[in-house]
Amino acid sequence: MADLNVIKEIAEQVLAIPTVKGIPDRYLIDRAYRILRHCGNIAQLNEVRRFQIDHPCLNVAVLFHDAGFACYANQADRAARMVLADLNDRDIRDFSTQVIHEKLSELLNPRQMERVCSIIAESGSRSTYLIEAMILSDARNLDDMGAVGLFNEMRRYVVHGYGATEALASWKRKIDYDYWTARLRESFRFDSVRNIARKRLQIAEQFMAQLHTENRAGDLEDLLLEQQLAPSVNTPIVPASPCGHTIEELPALPKNRRQAKTCS
Repeated sequence: MADLNVIKEIAEQVLAIPTVKGIPDRYLIDRAYRILRHCGNIAQLNEVRRFQIDHPCLNVAVLFHDAGFACYANQADRAARMVLADLNDRDIRDFSTQVIHEKLSELLNPRQMERVCSIIAESGSRSTYLIEAMILSDARNLDDMGAVGLFNEMRRYVVHGYGATEALASWKRKIDYDYWTARLRESFRFDSVRNIARKRLQIAEQFMAQLHTENRAGDLEDLLLEQQLAPSVNTPIVPASPCGHTIEELPALPKNRRQAKTCS
């Protein structure tokens, strides 16, 4: 097989999504390298390393598994984005294998080409017996969990113009319908990876709980309630001057950051 660095360069060109600002969006590149690290570590786990793994083909499959998505994610191409909205995961995997045939036909021999495409295609099958596809599947699902999973989710919300309130509503629906419980139960082949996913999910739950508190100003409400329940303190009300309060009357920042503001 060709040098992996050469294949990485081609993958980066494919995964760099054009934007209206002219600066390539490297999100898919970053994701590909992260999942590549996941796969490398999963392949060394006790329950996995006893299998014969085609590491070179697995690496290529990881680098190009989102290539089909990148083809239709051009922000400046409205028609392409409309097509992307109608694609499902299987469609994207099929397009990814097409990209591999187009871009790597001179770098992979027929056996390698077939193996790489099979890894991508079968990574979406729960009944696959292809160990590399299982590893890729677990790595992809793990990327949806924890802090990175929330980053991926928040990015999608920002792209679609949604805010924290919509993100929290979506998270609540997933909790109500046991979405994450089902993902943990059904999406992982290897128990040790599932355990990592469970720990990551706990971290995500803590973050979303904090986001919920801050979004509704819950911490400020708690402070206000504490002050209301505390023993009454007679604090004199300082009358304002015609042009407002003077700097001496108002709360101040630390001296090294304080900006003087006086009435004119």
